[in-house]
Amino acid sequence: MAAPSNEVLSWTSQDPRESQLFNAWGVVYRFATVVAPSGQSTTTLWRAVRANKEDRVAKLEWASNGGLGRAVIGKNTVPMSDLVRPDPRFPGARIFNAPDGLTYRWRQTTSSADVALEDSAGNIVAVFRPTRPTRYQIGDVYGELHFLRNAGAATIMHPPIMDTVTVTAMLYRFCQAFGL
Repeated sequence: MAAPSNEVLSWTSQDPRESQLFNAWGVVYRFATVVAPSGQSTTTLWRAVRANKEDRVAKLEWASNGGLGRAVIGKNTVPMSDLVRPDPRFPGARIFNAPDGLTYRWRQTTSSADVALEDSAGNIVAVFRPTRPTRYQIGDVYGELHFLRNAGAATIMHPPIMDTVTVTAMLYRFCQAFGL
């Protein structure tokens, strides 16, 4: 049996900072946000590695005003703004450098509500597709994150890149929702 050409994750919640991404297997990624007594908000991204076992992928420490702060992904700490840099060539587009050393771009498609992720060669390697709210047992779904397994260099499903794509998709959604 051939492997599917893409992986589709349903994304719960209108607020991506407190959401889950799941497929038929179950929850694959989970964003959980806590607010410390000092008022500091921190969002942690967890990835399921097997049933009842999660690994921390990233920690996002929000600025005191609720805006973009810093991200700790693996052993690397970067300003969140580096993960959603405006691309001057495309209004509304955001770029970031992935663990493979390449630059990727999130940008609105012209033909639909989809937001496409393009690799440095312009290949679409992932898509965030807003959906009409649909109720599932895990939670209400507001979108789908599609990973196009064989597009471009075919590395989009490799954990460090897939994790970074998930973080940047969340930050892109956050920036769009709050006009950042």
